[in-house]
Formats: sequence, C-alpha cells, structure tokens
Amino acid sequence: MWKLILTVPLLVTGMALPAATVQLKDKASVSGKILAEKPTEIVVDIGYTVLVIPRHQILSLLQDNSPAPASAMANPSGIFPPASSSRPTPMNSAPPITSPATTISSPSTSGNSFYQAATGTGKEQSVRDLAAQLGGAVVQVRTPEGLGSGFFINEDGFLITNFHVVEGETEISLEVYQQKNGELERKIYKKIRIVALNKFGDLALLHVEDPDAPKFPHISLGESDSLGVGERVFAIGSPLGLERTVTEGIVSTKTRQFEGELYLQTTAQINPGNSGGPLFNMRGEVIGVTNMKITSGEGLGFAIPVEAVTYFLKHRDSFAYDNDNPSNGYRYLEPPGRVKTASAQ
Repeated sequence: MWKLILTVPLLVTGMALPAATVQLKDKASVSGKILAEKPTEIVVDIGYTVLVIPRHQILSLLQDNSPAPASAMANPSGIFPPASSSRPTPMNSAPPITSPATTISSPSTSGNSFYQAATGTGKEQSVRDLAAQLGGAVVQVRTPEGLGSGFFINEDGFLITNFHVVEGETEISLEVYQQKNGELERKIYKKIRIVALNKFGDLALLHVEDPDAPKFPHISLGESDSLGVGERVFAIGSPLGLERTVTEGIVSTKTRQFEGELYLQTTAQINPGNSGGPLFNMRGEVIGVTNMKITSGEGLGFAIPVEAVTYFLKHRDSFAYDNDNPSNGYRYLEPPGRVKTASAQ
C-alpha cells in the first residue's frame, strides 16, 4: 500500500524537479515530479498532494524530460493506466535484488538498521534450498523450565523468541547449529541477556553476550500483508527438542482472532518447542513467529504476524527489560503478611 501525505506547498529554488512516470505492480502508474529517492521509497509530487511509494511496489521508473502531453494535463490526478505503446526503462536507483542466500549477511545494528527488512523482490526457491541457507540462523532456546526456538535478526547476536519461552527466567542458554566444512557444528552459549519483553504480544528480544561469540548468520523480516490464503510457507524450529526440524504447509487464514489479536493460521505443523521460531515464505523472508497450536487437531498452527515483530523492535526501548517496567518478566514474591503483635497480659 502507498502512504498518502497531505503537505503544504513546497518552495524549491535554484533547480527544476525531474518529472517521471512510476510503473507499479498493480498495472497502474503514477506521473509526477520526483521530490526524493530513498533506499526504501520514492517521494512523488502529483500536484495536489505527495505520494510516498515503497520501492517493492515499483516495477520501473521512466524519467520524462519532455513537456507533459495534453492527456496528462487533462488528468490532474496523476494516476494513469499502464502504457501499451512504450516500455519504461528499468529504475537505475533501485536497490539490488537479493536472494534469500544473501539476506543472511551483515546489517549494522546502528540507527534504523538494527534488523534487515526484506525488499520483497527475492526469487522463490524450494524448501530444501531455503532450509539449507537459513537453518543456521534458527536456534534452540533453553531455560530450566523448558525449551523453545528463536532466530537471529542481526550478526551481533540479537534474536527474537516468544515471551512465554523465557517468562520468569533469568538462566537462558542457546544451542546454535552451523555448517562448517560440510558438517553440522553445535555450539552452546550460556550468557544470554533479556533485552526487551512484550508480554501481551508474546515477544522477547535476547542478546548473546558470550565473549567468544562470533558474527552470527541472520535472516531478514518480510511482511505478511501481501500473503494470500493458500500460499506456501514453512517453519524451522525445535519441536519437542528435535532441533532444525522443517515443516511445510500453507496459509489457512491471515485473520484468525484470539483474545483480541490477529494471527496467521497455517497447516505447517507446530508443536511444543517450535514456539519463537520463524515462519517463512518461499523467498526465505520471515512472515511470522510461531507461538501456539490447537492440541485437539492437526494442521492448526498459529504465528504472530511479522508486522508485530517490527513494531516491537522499533519500540524496543519502551519494552526494555527493567525491574521498574510492569511488562518485564520478573517473578515477584508475595508481599509479607502483617505481623501479629502479642496482646498485653
């Protein structure tokens, strides 16, 4: 979806704004003046307002240095059906298309690059290929009370899991599995810090603080808004402690409501131990975090939409794990009862 921003008139002096036609994925185009080009979006002035168009919705950009045709002047909306007689040239300023293999790279943890957002333009691959590429970023989360799953969102050891996996726990360890020289290497990290918790959203942000921790493989966060019912998805996790288990299914519905929250429902098998693990689309992008199932049936698993995860990460300071924060995971002791004083004799 585009964002519509109402603005006051802009005063630009000393330069002329370039005119262009933006070809969109929905078989439409937008004609206007380019105000700004950013890595993730383009800002277009169409006359009476300004549109901010995400790059993943753009097919191509046609720069127009000639005077606007009469048909354009007669259509003040600036929105046109796709042209059939001319083919727009590719957008040179668009970010390069990356495959899921390259999404396990190394974004910086500074500024707004704490996690890597997928472009939505990656190539679809088989579950077999994607599981081999992405499996190293999925971990097993262990506590004295049980275990769950999680996944790294950047190379510096920050990872997402479910709140209920670490609720009330301070002794947390991770079991990480990485391919080295064609063999699977298992490594356990025991110095894990809880960074932020969202009890009501069932999300937790953890950090590996072992001094010998390497740069970790990680995966990018996609978006679930464009998912269609029936679209193929797959999950990686540790159901019942069986690490690196891959299950495949489809999206059953995107709007299953439980206790006022909407969840993705999937036929991919979800079992105890999968909690906190990623649910992927066929481009290898995380579109949800698995967190529950209906135990009396089969193929009835649920995942938190990835948009809730990105909101949690963007506002992680508000969910910081702090004893003064009412949303933190500390277990509070019962207050002592009133001491009865001895009656005077």
